[in-house]
Amino acid sequence: MRASAARQLAFAALAGALVSTGAAAPPSPAAAPPKVPVAVGYGGAVASVDADASAAGIAVLRAGGNAVDAAVATAAALGVTEPYSAGIGGGGYLVYYDAASRRVQTIDGRETAPATATETLFQENGVPIPFAEGQTSGRSVGVPGTPATWKAALDAWGTRPLSQLLRPAEKLARDGFTVDGTFRAQTAANQDRFKDFPDTRRLFLPGGQLPVVGSTFKNPDLADTYAELARKGTSALYRGPIADDIVKAVRTPPVDPAATRNVRSGDLTAADLRAYGTKRQAPTQVNYRGLDVYSMAPSSSGGTTVGEALNILERTDLSKLSEAQYLHRFIEASRISFADRGRWVGDPAAQPVPTRELLSQRFADSRACLIKPDSTLTSPLAPGDPRNPAPCATTGQAAPTTYEGENTTHLTVADRWGNVVSYTLTIESTGGSAITVPGRGFLLNNELTDFSFAPAAPGVPDPNLPGPGKRPRSSMSPTIVLDHGRPVLAVGSPGGATIITTVLQTLIGHLDRGLPLVDAIKAPRASQRNQTTTELEPELWNGPLRAELEGLGQAFRQNPEIGAATGVQRLPDGRWLAAAETTRRGGGSAMVVHAHGRS
Repeated sequence: MRASAARQLAFAALAGALVSTGAAAPPSPAAAPPKVPVAVGYGGAVASVDADASAAGIAVLRAGGNAVDAAVATAAALGVTEPYSAGIGGGGYLVYYDAASRRVQTIDGRETAPATATETLFQENGVPIPFAEGQTSGRSVGVPGTPATWKAALDAWGTRPLSQLLRPAEKLARDGFTVDGTFRAQTAANQDRFKDFPDTRRLFLPGGQLPVVGSTFKNPDLADTYAELARKGTSALYRGPIADDIVKAVRTPPVDPAATRNVRSGDLTAADLRAYGTKRQAPTQVNYRGLDVYSMAPSSSGGTTVGEALNILERTDLSKLSEAQYLHRFIEASRISFADRGRWVGDPAAQPVPTRELLSQRFADSRACLIKPDSTLTSPLAPGDPRNPAPCATTGQAAPTTYEGENTTHLTVADRWGNVVSYTLTIESTGGSAITVPGRGFLLNNELTDFSFAPAAPGVPDPNLPGPGKRPRSSMSPTIVLDHGRPVLAVGSPGGATIITTVLQTLIGHLDRGLPLVDAIKAPRASQRNQTTTELEPELWNGPLRAELEGLGQAFRQNPEIGAATGVQRLPDGRWLAAAETTRRGGGSAMVVHAHGRS
């Protein structure tokens, strides 16, 4: 848990910014609440992995800003305190519920490949390069989408200028935050990579050492970059000196001459940055137990895969099953939907994606009949054909699910008017490409490693191969649930491909099994992604349910931690509940504007 003094910086900075424009000041910074996983109250709510970031968002809401304003302020602060998971060198997806129109809309802010990218981007002499060498390279860097996402969201739905919303994050970067165990552990996990880049080493390994828990971590270069974006707008990242510095770092990675690491250059150009644009598009939508579940359409596979799995489970009363049978059905629905994801989902700008068909109940029913209560399907499972569903049929050859890194961050926000934001953002692997843009204070993403380096299986069509200007397939699943047009729930998670199973398990844990939202988030997780074994967190691995499931033919491997979800919920009495992790990633931070009384 970070010290409250660090959290107070966000409150104090934003209070000053809002007072300067005539808005009412939020309460004294001394009133900043501690880091807690659940909070209930009026006036709006914020949940994120980090208390500094949640505090920045709450301060916006207290001063009259809306959910989009608060989401941007929260995301900017996460770029300071969670720099290995998010930041302006990355991208993401934002799902927004507008209370006035009762509509859900989305922004695709995914990174894009250079215009010169081909299917062999990560191949040499016809052979895929090792993943680790692709991960730490200029070749893996896509055009960042996060600053453009902030602009698009604020232009469409915001009420405060970006310059104002960046001030608390700028001050947090300049004055510093208190290092916690999670930040130190993530730095340690990247120490070997970071030390090979002088600018990264200087920032994150001061004096060549890991940051000490309890010390103050400052990033004056990022503070200056935020200040420049505040003055010039987010276009400053896509043209001009910052853009030039990004291009140079990608094309000539700033590697220590003494390093032995093979760091390949990328082909990103100034024209690629200038050409970048976010996409406004319709969300995915399925009806589940009478509720409308909205999420992100391709280029993310989150909405289609979570939606298909929900449709598969729709015909089963999960509330009446034993714990083992419940988990069995969840695992099998995940296996099937991942098989279909791998065959059909990629960037729709590059090839057609049958989104509507994947989300049809008819297709889900044709796949659900594969699930048996007393036996387990074998992975890799072959996909079905959503364009021509046939009961219990599979189509073509099975292909395994390709590797996807397991980091990212997620935030959820609601405001006093009932607007809701579910926003997942990332730089891909923990620490991204490990390349810090010299003098700018932020890491560049390695998002292009989310492409398949080669077809997942020989002879099987793979919609996720690299291509010019293409967005790599994502698993990010920011989700909003409505009941007759009114929000009841919003959730999301980091975790690469485990995002999908985390969001799915959280939804059914709450909606079907009746768990309070914080308990649905806390529950031990399993993750099946059309692989020969299902990942289990330790509580399930060491518990009696594992043996019961193995008796049905399930096979498992351990994963110490799956996902790190956050959510907000509208309670029947009009209060908001914010929920976050209790222990994963060091625990999350849930806050509300007014814990007592009405706004």
